[in-house]
Amino acid sequence: MPKIYISIGSNQDAEDRIRFGVKQLGYYFSDLELSSVYESEAVGFDGDNFLNLVASAKTQMTVSQVDQAFKQIEKAAGRIRGEAKFSNRTLDIDLLLYDDLVCEKPVRLPRGEVLYHAFVLLPLAEIAPDLKHPVVGEAYQALWQSFTNKDQQPLWAIDFDWQH
Repeated sequence: MPKIYISIGSNQDAEDRIRFGVKQLGYYFSDLELSSVYESEAVGFDGDNFLNLVASAKTQMTVSQVDQAFKQIEKAAGRIRGEAKFSNRTLDIDLLLYDDLVCEKPVRLPRGEVLYHAFVLLPLAEIAPDLKHPVVGEAYQALWQSFTNKDQQPLWAIDFDWQH
């Protein structure tokens, strides 16, 4: 059964939306594992801080079906499609990896943000430190250790109340 890695983020009513998103993912996928939740400043626009994490799960769905499930969860959380790339998000769920599949359609895999955004790379390195990026061939922990934009993209782990 394929293993997927999922980026989850929000900066609008973020704690509730993160809890909602993770709960919904649990209905669609099995063996859900979560990284720590990280807080970071908005990138590319003025907005509230974001909460982000990465989850892994197993699925029997195709990449297209996974993508559609994510869009349904985002919509149920109040996400409106067509927003500017750098803007506030009620809930943003992105497929980062689908096993070691490399493709451009129906979504780009591995997702490009993995290598360029601390809020994706650090939580991914936390839950899959020895897993290797299917294109560059380096383990995520090594990629995080050599990540050069840590000062420009500060983030910090927070205590997250999953029960609220």
